[in-house]
Parts: sequence; structure tokens; C-alpha cells
Amino acid sequence: MALKKGVEVQKATGKLGILLPGLGAVATTFIAGVFAARRGLQKPIGSMTEYGTIRLGKRTDGNTPRIRDYVSLATLDDLCFGGWDIFPENCFEAATKAGVLEAALLEQLKPELSAIKPMAAVFEQAWVKKITGPNVKKGKSKMELAEQLMADIQNFKRDNGCERLSMVWCGSTEVYRQATDVHSTLDKFEAGLRNNDENIAPSQIYAYAALKCGVPYTNGAPNLSVDFPAMQELARITQTPIAGKDFKTGQTLLKTVLAPMLKARLLGLEGWYSTNILGNRDGEVLDDPESFRSKEVSKLGVLEHILQPDKYPDLYKDFTHVVRINYYPPRGDNKEGWDNIDIRGWLGYPMQIKVNFLCRDSILAAPIVLDLALFMDFAKRAGMSGVQEWLSFYLKSPMTPAGLYPEHDLFIQLMKLKNTLRYTKGDELITHLGAEYYD
Repeated sequence: MALKKGVEVQKATGKLGILLPGLGAVATTFIAGVFAARRGLQKPIGSMTEYGTIRLGKRTDGNTPRIRDYVSLATLDDLCFGGWDIFPENCFEAATKAGVLEAALLEQLKPELSAIKPMAAVFEQAWVKKITGPNVKKGKSKMELAEQLMADIQNFKRDNGCERLSMVWCGSTEVYRQATDVHSTLDKFEAGLRNNDENIAPSQIYAYAALKCGVPYTNGAPNLSVDFPAMQELARITQTPIAGKDFKTGQTLLKTVLAPMLKARLLGLEGWYSTNILGNRDGEVLDDPESFRSKEVSKLGVLEHILQPDKYPDLYKDFTHVVRINYYPPRGDNKEGWDNIDIRGWLGYPMQIKVNFLCRDSILAAPIVLDLALFMDFAKRAGMSGVQEWLSFYLKSPMTPAGLYPEHDLFIQLMKLKNTLRYTKGDELITHLGAEYYD
């Protein structure tokens, strides 16, 4: 996390521009939600930066301020929005098409949403096979496309009078690829951009452009995007925070709560079957096996890391873990996640847990976008750079510094997040070691 001790966090003054590659269901639900909250039409429920609190000192001290009163964060009134999309519709049209929010609410927000029009996107059909659109940049090389994105970033900042920017990827899931030699160093990656290397995905071009401009970059999809050495090298050079990957919204959120319970009580696991049905654009994209593979890898890693089968072979060795995603258009954005969990208790007796989470994908993702954009802006002002592991709380497949395995337990992640904020203020960390600290 490369935090310099003793450096005072710069105040969150002026406008913060939030740039979103992908102005689809998640992004437009997020933007509309901020506009609605500003006007008192609805409340930003689910956002830690709006509702979260943080305890300081002993329980008996009774000192539990709101997080936004404790550290300097941009306010909802400070925010302005821009982004890119392969479809030319403005945010009102895109939000209407997505069908997440009620038409009556969108009508009240129509002027603000209609004013946000997508910039032409960097897109390559080989990386997202199920959708295509006309609002796409053209260039002789991937480096030229990156330079066009950098110009977009600089123009947006100037035209909107922004003091700072934060970028959050809200675009589609790209096909699964592992890092290659072109991703190993910054020099090789930049040569690959100039030479149109086929292993460089559009999301990586956005990440490169953001970091070259010193803009914090968060990857909200399971794409490789920023999770490779060349991009981490660039983040160090430009002293820019990076985070990812894949918003933790529905089924995986529940896994990071239930699996720690099984481990804490030392209950055995025989198998965990997970299936999802959804009908939004994300579901359509994931109907392609290669894009689904990216999501599958992101989802499958959670249980292994939490349960640690190597340390508890009697309980967790060789459990079966199956993940399915099915595109079902009638469901729209209202995703259903169904889990069947086969567990073992005392003397090996079998038991089952069944979960049916009828969630709204973009409604769960929108406050995550807000929190990550604001916390990444905070990280930049706090002198943090590189991988922001303390934001793993929001992510399915969290990035870590080299040599560290990711922590997936939601409550450990939450403690790390809040302790990081305490650390920036020079306050005592909450470790729960003494009786006086127990909640």
C-alpha cells in the first residue's frame, strides 16, 4: 500500500470527476442514485462513505463518528460524471433501456442524466464477443487509442473544472486471458501498445491511460485490466493507487460471510453448488464461454482462500465447488443466486444450507462504485500508491502486493479497511485483544 507515515492527507476540496468506462446498467444506476440523493428524492443506502461509522478508542469512550466526518472525503455535491461506451445513448436513455430504476424517478432526473453523453469507447470484438456498438474509437495502434483516452481525460478535467479524478471500470467482462510477456514490464507493455499486441485488452488501455494521467484506477470486472507487473510498475512511477478486481455484490458476498462461519465453527464442507440467472447486458456477455471463464475464476477462488484446505484437510480437502451463470432475458437486472451447501457436523453427520438470493445486481453495485471512487481519491490524497489491498472488502478477487495471498473473509476485510483509516489519522488500531476492546 506504500503509505508514507506522517504525511498529512490533502483536503478534498473542489470537484471530483468520476470517469466510468462502460455507461450501462451499473454506471447509470450509480449516477442516477447520486443525483437522486442530492435532491433528497432517495437515500444512498448501502454506501459506507455515506452511512458508515468508525469506533475510536475503547468502547467506553463512546466515540464513533461517521467515516465521512472522520476523514476528508468528497461529498455528493462535489461529484461530476463522465465516461465511455460503445453505444451512443446518453445516460437517461441508457438508464431507461437498462430498466433498473423506475421510470418515474428517471423522469425527475432526466435533465441531469441526458446531459451526460458517452465518449467514444476503446473496443475490440475479440475481447467481448456477444455485444457490439457503433460509438468506437479508431486508431492505427493501441498506443494511439491510449493517447486518445488521455486526451479525453484531460479535456474532461478541464471542461468540468475538476480538481481531481477517479476512474472505475464498469464495462463488460472480457474473455479470460492470463498475463503474457508483454505484461511483464512497462517497457514491454508500451512496445506492445505501439505494435498492436493481441494480448492487450481494451480495459488495459483504459488503465494505462488513467495511470499515465495520475488518475486512480479501480477494476470492477474480473478482467486482467490492471492486475499485472507492468501496470503496477506504472502505478509506482506515477504514485497512483490501483485496486481490483470484480465488484463483490450478490452470491460471492454471501460466500464471504457464510464460509468464515463454517471455518470459525470448524464445520466440514462436502460441496457448494452455486447458480445464477440474470438477463441484463452482463448476463448476455457472460453467455460467451470465454467471458464466463473470467467470472468463474473470480468466483471460484473465494472458498479455497477462506477455508484453507491445506491447514484443515479433514474438513475441507477436495470439496466440490461448482459455479454456473445462465442468461435468462426475462429476469433483466434482477439476478437470482441460488446456493446448495452440503456440510458435515459432529461425527461426520451431513447437513445442508440452502440460500436463494433474489437480488438486484446494479442496486448492489452502485454504492460500491461510489465508495471505491471516493476511497481511491482519498488514497491518492493520502500519498498511497500501488495496490490498495485495504479495499478488498468491495471485491471478489482482490489484488494483493506480490507474495501475499488475498484475504476474503468479509469481516477481516472490514477491519483492515477501518484500521487503514485509523492509521492515516494516527489513531490506535482496533485489534480486539483486550477485554476493553470487545464489541
